[in-house]
Amino acid sequence: MSHTLGARQAQKQKTRRALLDAALALLEEQSLSSLGLREVTRAVGVAPTAFYRHFRSTADLGVALVEEALGGLHPMIRTTVSTADGSEERITRAVELIARHVAEQPSHVRFIARERHGGVQPVREAIRDQLARFAREVKDELAKDPQARGWSDDDLLMLAHLYVDQMLITASLFLEAPDSPAERDRVARLATRRLRLISIGHRHWLE
Repeated sequence: MSHTLGARQAQKQKTRRALLDAALALLEEQSLSSLGLREVTRAVGVAPTAFYRHFRSTADLGVALVEEALGGLHPMIRTTVSTADGSEERITRAVELIARHVAEQPSHVRFIARERHGGVQPVREAIRDQLARFAREVKDELAKDPQARGWSDDDLLMLAHLYVDQMLITASLFLEAPDSPAERDRVARLATRRLRLISIGHRHWLE
């Protein structure tokens, strides 16, 4: 009995994974609001009714893709901010992290960039909540920095949002750049300069 249940669970997970992968592939060329569940199930080769064993709607599937795209980044973001020795190292690590994530998961990055202001409200809210969580985590790490002495929580959170927003912009720039080392270097230099500008503001804000 346990073997049968285990096999069923494994098959269920396999189908769920196939639905997510098919949706992500289809979303390369369209927005989530125009995606039909029949398109997704047809790509996987299952009946439309099978979709509802895994997701309540395409919006629910989109929320799962948001979690997949952003959920695993939280430990890496915290490590990047907390273990860096000064703002310059923090900036270098952040740009490297973004470049690596875009290279490894371009479809997820493209999905987030498109749907952040897209027409599916639960997905917009899921992205907003993830970004707000990033900002809170960055704020908590920045608060440990000696430069944060005298800063209010509101101002630290504002600074954290600036860093998070710039990281999103950098991801989009890497995504759109031609696939060449020279172009990737150009984007990395631009991102570094922009993050340095925020860092300069950080150092002199209380003045």
